[in-house]
Amino acid sequence: MRAAGSLTAADLFPGGVSSPVRAYGAVGGDPPELVRGKGCRVWDSAGREYVDYVCAYGPLILGHGHPAVLEAVAAANAAGGPFGVTTEGEIRLGALIRERMPSIERLRFVNSGTEAVMSALRVARAATGRDLVLKFEGCYHGHSDGLLAKAGSGLATLGLPGSAGVTAAVAGQTVVVPYNDLDAVAAALAANRGQVAAVIVEPVAANMGVVPPAPGFLDGLRRLTADAGTLLVFDEVITGFRVAPGGAQELYGVRPDLTVLGKVIGGGLPVGAYGGRADLMNLVAPSGPVYQAGTLSGHPVVMAAGEATLQQLDAALYARLEATAAELEAGLREARPEARIARVGSLLTAFVPDFASFFNRLRAGGVLLPPSQYEAWFVSAAHDPTAVELTMEAARGS
Repeated sequence: MRAAGSLTAADLFPGGVSSPVRAYGAVGGDPPELVRGKGCRVWDSAGREYVDYVCAYGPLILGHGHPAVLEAVAAANAAGGPFGVTTEGEIRLGALIRERMPSIERLRFVNSGTEAVMSALRVARAATGRDLVLKFEGCYHGHSDGLLAKAGSGLATLGLPGSAGVTAAVAGQTVVVPYNDLDAVAAALAANRGQVAAVIVEPVAANMGVVPPAPGFLDGLRRLTADAGTLLVFDEVITGFRVAPGGAQELYGVRPDLTVLGKVIGGGLPVGAYGGRADLMNLVAPSGPVYQAGTLSGHPVVMAAGEATLQQLDAALYARLEATAAELEAGLREARPEARIARVGSLLTAFVPDFASFFNRLRAGGVLLPPSQYEAWFVSAAHDPTAVELTMEAARGS
């Protein structure tokens, strides 16, 4: 993978990557150097074509290079900016989000999911006057210090329990319990009575493979947190506007106090947002004492990409996503009977005995997967029957 002159990615970046989930240490070989994407396909610098199930790890629900998104981005870019003030596009995207997620009465745009989670939990601590946060094993909420304990795909792939550089004092403010275990949640809240500011959860865990919530789990969290005076925070960075028009909270009928968003709402550009009840969000400066700021938050080009994406997400598109993902699931079960397939909407994971072999055989067959057993596959609206059949052919031969 050559950059300018004789330099390579390995010369420039730790591990040769700008994010550890992109590394190929768990599957062997070197990652392809991708140069172009269109629809559900990408091409590398050698001209090799792949059906893409990475889809930038979730944002590209419409696929690569959707015409409406490209047009909106070009128009916003031509208009200049960023401006350092609120824009019409920012208001329009915020209104679209609130319309589709009624639990979000007010929101704030930021530049990443990590930043959004960090800010939402700051609000929770301010609102409750408590210090502790409860999270679940295998759920990933970004790389802020307090949330890296047992934090899902990236750390699991690298065999790390947490991260160096996180102090014991900060780590001690996070309580970790098993996902889908309401008894463990109840016990942890009882053991730390009056101290837990928030329970944060991926309503569909998508960073330890796709793991749906057990029946009654999310309702139980809502009940337990309400009884404990603790806020319930849904991390819908992955599930938001992907598993349903109103995210997992619509799919499962549970209304959190605060919600964290990212990925889809930026249409493929860097974005995050947090929002929820108006009384909680009114604690954020300048309305209240919780300080959070960002020079490029609400960037007009990002807002335009997100607005154009959400405008495409109608009932017909979700029906097509479900049908394609269901066809892919069924085909994988037929092609690889030994695999365990987990799917919620357009999120899917195939657990196979030898993932590295499976991954490399599919790559050789023109199919690109995330290079980790624990990452979700992302199906886009651009995936068509031809792409699914090519995937099945590669899976049968692996």
